[in-house]
Amino acid sequence: MIKSFYKTGLYFVCCVAIQVLILNNIHLFRIATPFLYLYVIVKIPANISRSPTILISFFLGITMDIFFNTSGMHAAACTLAGMFRTPILDSFSGKELLEDASPSYRTLGISAFMKYATLLVTIHHIALFSIESVSLFDPVFLMTRIFACVFMTTLLVFIVEAFHIERKSGES
Repeated sequence: MIKSFYKTGLYFVCCVAIQVLILNNIHLFRIATPFLYLYVIVKIPANISRSPTILISFFLGITMDIFFNTSGMHAAACTLAGMFRTPILDSFSGKELLEDASPSYRTLGISAFMKYATLLVTIHHIALFSIESVSLFDPVFLMTRIFACVFMTTLLVFIVEAFHIERKSGES
């Protein structure tokens, strides 16, 4: 359990640093920005219950709000994604995950992991951009922005996950 929190903390620090220092400056066609920090919520181990998951998600969101100067928008969207993470993970896992297992290509399977990550990112982005737009004045632009950011973020999550090699528990 402690190892799970250390691993999540490492993901937290690395993803926030990459997001703030590099990805925050990428705005494809002034519409799409990848949000790698969502990888932290995606990779929270299965044995962590809903309450700590929501707290981790909230602190991740509030950290991003501090760096983006967005007064609570990321905190609200991350908390919503954290709240839905456990039921989404349960619906896609199909089998009981190991005690300390994090969702990955290896533990869930490629298809289930892709569906899980895409749905979690979509929930976050719909909440974030709906809060940001405040009104539905231009729904076509809002949907375009949501779709483009979901595409870029999930693609980035899939690429990072493809290069993320976990050792088996028996190896040193």
